[in-house]
Amino acid sequence: MSVKPDKELVRLDLKFGNIDWERATIKQYELEKELAIWRIFLNGYTKKGFVVFDEGLITKEKILEALAELQPEITAIKRLTVGELVESSMSWNNILKGARAG
Repeated sequence: MSVKPDKELVRLDLKFGNIDWERATIKQYELEKELAIWRIFLNGYTKKGFVVFDEGLITKEKILEALAELQPEITAIKRLTVGELVESSMSWNNILKGARAG
């Protein structure tokens, strides 16, 4: 299966009212199994996280429903392309950006 780099995805930045490291790990694993989820990170210590997903395959409401026991609150909604996601995921790219900024 190939994906076009200009395919649009959605990123939800979240904060949680009721989370710990164990429940964060379990929920993250459960959602990672969904094909519509491209990236997910739930941090039980900072009570923050994000989910990158394909809105054509799963709705933000379904994601929030799956996370309901953690009391999620959306802090930001961003749109990005697959190409942008891949580029931002490359650790060397993040290092280069940091070097240019400093």
